[in-house]
Amino acid sequence: MSEYLPLLIGLLFLSGILVTVLYPIFKQRLGWVLSLIPLTIFVLLLISLGDIGTQTIKLLPSDFSLLPGIDFAFRMDGLSAIFGLLITGIGFLVVLYASWYMKNYNRQAHFFSYLMFFMAAMTGLVFSDNLMGLFIFWELTSVTSFLLIGFDHHLEKSRQAALQSLLITGFGGLCLLFAAILIGQIAGTYQISEIIASGIDFTAHPQYQLIFILILVAVLTKSAQFPFHFWLPGAMQAPTPVSAYLHSATMVNAGIYLLLRMHPVLSGTILWKYSLILAGVITMFLGAWFSMGQKDLKRILAFTTISALGTMVLLIGIGTPLSIEATLVFFIVHGLYKGGLFMVAGIIDKSTGTRDITVLSKIWKPLPATTIFGVLALISMAGLPPMLGFVGKELVYVAKIHLPGISWIILPLGVGANIMMVAISLTIFVEVFYTKSKKPAIPIHYTEKKLPWYFILGPGVLALAGLLLGLFPAGLNQVIANALFVTKNQVVDVHLLLWHGFNEILLLSIFAILLGVIVFVFRKPVTKFIRLTIKWFDIYHLPTIFMNVMNQYLKIAGKYTQRIQHGYHRYYLMTFFVATLAITAFQINWNFTELVPLGGFSTIRLNIVILLMVSSLAVLFAVFSMSRLSAILSMGVVGYGIGLLYLLYGAIDLAITQFLSETVIMVLFVMVIYYLPKFAKLSNKRSRIRDIIISLAVGAGVTIVVLHSRALNNYEPISNFFTENSLLKAHGRNIVNVILVDFRALDTLGEITVLTLAAIGVFSLFRFTIKKESK
Repeated sequence: MSEYLPLLIGLLFLSGILVTVLYPIFKQRLGWVLSLIPLTIFVLLLISLGDIGTQTIKLLPSDFSLLPGIDFAFRMDGLSAIFGLLITGIGFLVVLYASWYMKNYNRQAHFFSYLMFFMAAMTGLVFSDNLMGLFIFWELTSVTSFLLIGFDHHLEKSRQAALQSLLITGFGGLCLLFAAILIGQIAGTYQISEIIASGIDFTAHPQYQLIFILILVAVLTKSAQFPFHFWLPGAMQAPTPVSAYLHSATMVNAGIYLLLRMHPVLSGTILWKYSLILAGVITMFLGAWFSMGQKDLKRILAFTTISALGTMVLLIGIGTPLSIEATLVFFIVHGLYKGGLFMVAGIIDKSTGTRDITVLSKIWKPLPATTIFGVLALISMAGLPPMLGFVGKELVYVAKIHLPGISWIILPLGVGANIMMVAISLTIFVEVFYTKSKKPAIPIHYTEKKLPWYFILGPGVLALAGLLLGLFPAGLNQVIANALFVTKNQVVDVHLLLWHGFNEILLLSIFAILLGVIVFVFRKPVTKFIRLTIKWFDIYHLPTIFMNVMNQYLKIAGKYTQRIQHGYHRYYLMTFFVATLAITAFQINWNFTELVPLGGFSTIRLNIVILLMVSSLAVLFAVFSMSRLSAILSMGVVGYGIGLLYLLYGAIDLAITQFLSETVIMVLFVMVIYYLPKFAKLSNKRSRIRDIIISLAVGAGVTIVVLHSRALNNYEPISNFFTENSLLKAHGRNIVNVILVDFRALDTLGEITVLTLAAIGVFSLFRFTIKKESK
């Protein structure tokens, strides 16, 4: 399977590119067509589970890479297989779901293009076997999620949420880049499998603390951990298919994947253990606590996602084989129920026009199948049998109990979070699906009879998958064992069971369920109290603080930019010349005796002397001329004089270039001279004296540098390489052409790109001006 990974990931990217071509053909059926791609990848991954290889496949040949040690290498193992299955499996359902959900939206082609790019980036991330490749895909998920979250860009909240998520996750991406560079420098390779196999003890390295802090920041920002958790509820401004995909299987789980992937090389220290435990336990409890105080169904689910992510970070911090096993199972559990619940929320929103749980009631009547799927997902979220969520919750309790030293505080907080999950699940069920209270009837725009079957397929498949895996959890034993072998580098026997008998874990579950029911019964005073605490936290409202900091930064940046970028070209030139002269003066050897060659200077021919004298007189005339036209002509004399100087010394190509450029400049000056303002002295005598001093100093400095360059001893001129290899390697006899199109092909491509962009800009300006004048 590994050998096909580059092709499959490339196919996802290609589908995102071809959306603009496919949309006019398929229209509303485009989602059906695109969903076949992740479905195919999911099936191939599922088939390959029984024979997971460890071969690394490089996209580029070994003798060609972007930079030394950096290439796009892909690898499938037990860990990447689990993440890949959820990314593509849920991705298939989300794309199919979005094909109807987005039917009335404008720019549908843009949406599906962004979604496929997002899916491709996330798939590439989990299968990447190179740290730099992983970083590139990591940043691509940030960029594409920015486009998806801000899809409704006409809304200010959407734009603000998208920008907030991009800045926070982008900052974490930079931290990941620095960490990857440090790890690569220590290991001598950026290939993850080689780093793990090398056996290097990174924890004993002097730079371990810096590497871990950088990785930690990358994880906290990407996976919405405290204090960076606030961007995730804001991301609910995105269309519901984006929320369902982002929360269940993709972007927020990238940090979890990174921790599991780097676990073999960075774990095992007190810093790793307690930093992750602290961040995880705070995030776990705050997410559950704040979710109880929300009214919007999507915001409730968003905060429960934060709590679930905190739980996984906490378990990874514990670091035992049992806790890693619990992490992997809980990742599957969360993906199944959270993807389904978000899709259910979207169905309810489409059917009623609202997501406010204080308004919604008796949804089971118009949406019976949706209610069944939603209730199954809520049972899993609450950790009740027979859903897979019960198996996952039991494992989480076991892992926390066996945590030495601090289980006395971690376990109560974990039970408290689960109590809130039970209460939230009951609240959603009663307030949304089944209500006996006298709420006013809410108008129904779509009943299930009017909804297409594929719109309800997603939550149905995910709910039934959670039910079947809960009844038969042994089907996950080998999958979890394969991932554990990768993460812990040891064989671990996995025996998942729905029923473990009566033990302390079951008593904890019963205790949490009973207290959850009590919290639900008294939900009104509890919710009121929680909302009071939220208002207290609003004093330190992190999104507001973040935006205020960003606005203040932009204000300060604008203030200093106005000072530096003032628009006066002469001051830019003066600053450049003075800075260059100062740096040169600091580095130059001021021993003037070394400037004179041993044999003395060669004799200068009379024609060159005359040419230099004429050019010098032309410079003086241009400086003191009171006529703009005279000054332009005299500068032309200087330019042509330099061209003749090139010609006399045999540099014919330089001479031709100089003559052409001078001719073009002269023609342009003559064309616009009558449109320029009248000639005037804009500087005083002191400024002109300053400019003369700077000009003479720069001229003298350049002269000294040129004289020093004569004494440089280059061991072997690079021109010899081009002479020897132009015909042999590039198959060209014209050395200059070979240099441009072969040896320096990327430079030439860059120059062509710049010129093309400039030409497009000029053409656009001309076109705009012509249209404006014609009106």
